[in-house]
Amino acid sequence: MPAEPPAGMSAADLLLPTARENGRTAESATSGQLTPGPPAPSGRTGRLRKATGPRREGPRPGGGRPEGARPGGPRPLLLLLSMATLVGSIAAAVRIGTADTGWTDLARALATHLGLDVEPLPPLMDSLIWDLRLPRVLMAALVGASLAVCGTVLQAVTRNALADPYLLGVSSGASTGAVAVVVLGIGGSTLGVTGGALVGALLSFALLLLLLRRTGLDSVRIVLTGVVVGQLLTALTSLILMASADADTTRAVTHWLLGSMAPARWNTVVVCAIVTPLGLTVAWLCASALDGLAFGTDTAASLGIGVRRTRMLLLVATAALTAVAVATVGAIGFVGLIVPHGVRFLVGPLHRALLPYAALAGAVFLVWTDALARIAFAPREVPVGVITALLGVPLFLLVLRRRGEL
Repeated sequence: MPAEPPAGMSAADLLLPTARENGRTAESATSGQLTPGPPAPSGRTGRLRKATGPRREGPRPGGGRPEGARPGGPRPLLLLLSMATLVGSIAAAVRIGTADTGWTDLARALATHLGLDVEPLPPLMDSLIWDLRLPRVLMAALVGASLAVCGTVLQAVTRNALADPYLLGVSSGASTGAVAVVVLGIGGSTLGVTGGALVGALLSFALLLLLLRRTGLDSVRIVLTGVVVGQLLTALTSLILMASADADTTRAVTHWLLGSMAPARWNTVVVCAIVTPLGLTVAWLCASALDGLAFGTDTAASLGIGVRRTRMLLLVATAALTAVAVATVGAIGFVGLIVPHGVRFLVGPLHRALLPYAALAGAVFLVWTDALARIAFAPREVPVGVITALLGVPLFLLVLRRRGEL
């Protein structure tokens, strides 16, 4: 049985930055928060102090939090700076491409479509900015935010540092649905590739819940069942391609599976613009529960958290975010894995601050990654999933090294 938390201590109080890994037990985490007393004769206390580092007793001279503690929510100035960075990145990325556009062109295009009295751009330039580049960049920001939030939530729910948005098999289900539409023509006239991918993603999540209905939503079972469902649907996708597709179709499907922002249009941007804030809001409202779940089921239950209900709500939210993202632009790896770890290193493990910063960082990261994918081998476009993997591996190794885990 886990140790009961002291009276008045919330889940956020248990998660000071000295608990460097979400996988630590509740006993070691709560012990790391207490002010150290006189040296004990046993070697265990000394080892604990050596691992957590020295602490200053009592409050700081000016009052406030003990040393090492960080605010429980996003700091306004840093949050505004992060949002300004995202807006500037979107504006700059719209200008990047094989055709040169200037800041004046961007301003005139926006002013024209907002109904302001300005001289419109030539139709070709206006269409390039408004119909192609702007939806693409906005889609990159929304998808990056969705994937980063999903990775952050799943790493806490499953207590698995390697968890990412595709852990639940949703990506594999979307791939199977898209391939069924493109290759087999199932529902092609009604659904289209995006609709088929969305249906496949939702069906794969339903299969996951069906397999977990008797065993419960234990974190280990979620991971193992998600891997099984994902491998099953990946094999089914490969079988359909090998049995029925020609070379051109296989090449097109493979390009889609690696992720690309090229299909982004205003109608899909609107769908993502509705789903992404809703998913982020659900996750943020469950921030305290995520803090408790990061220490395990028993600790979360001792803090009054409805573990099964909360896990189900968060799994549904992450599955919906991932399904919409993958159905729209394909599977883009590493965003939901490296961004939460990097942001956690900078702002600490408390989810009330971690979630909004992870969303902003994921959006900025994917906006610039997509811009690089457009110009790196111009005029040929590289799938953005390839660029995220090439950048993600060294960044992930750097984060692990800075955290002392490599």
